[in-house]
Amino acid sequence: MLKEFKEFALKGNVIDLAVGVIIGGAFGKIVSSLVNDILMPALGILLGGINFSSLKYVIIPAIGDAAEVAILYGAFIQSIVDFIIIAFSIFIFIKLLSSVKKKKPAEEPAPPAPPQEVILLEEIRDLLKSK
Repeated sequence: MLKEFKEFALKGNVIDLAVGVIIGGAFGKIVSSLVNDILMPALGILLGGINFSSLKYVIIPAIGDAAEVAILYGAFIQSIVDFIIIAFSIFIFIKLLSSVKKKKPAEEPAPPAPPQEVILLEEIRDLLKSK
């Protein structure tokens, strides 16, 4: 079982997948920062000074030491924008990758060798021409 796991873990596809997950996680953090720190504040200013991170619907207000219970729909809107940007970026990347694969010319297979009879007839013809 350990040998099978080692063969599985060292296959190229598993390593490629691991690299993709790591890069995807880092890319997700970059997009989250872009949305939270640049896009949403700019969008909030354009919409009249709205701070999306503070948008919420309070169900039960805070009383004494008990925290309030609220639906944070501003954070949900930011997550939706994150998702849309990441999904669009992945879509563009896949489109570029598939177009590069399509543009790569397929190698033409070598023509099949002529049958042995044809080779022998050509040799006979060449011998007759030389005499």
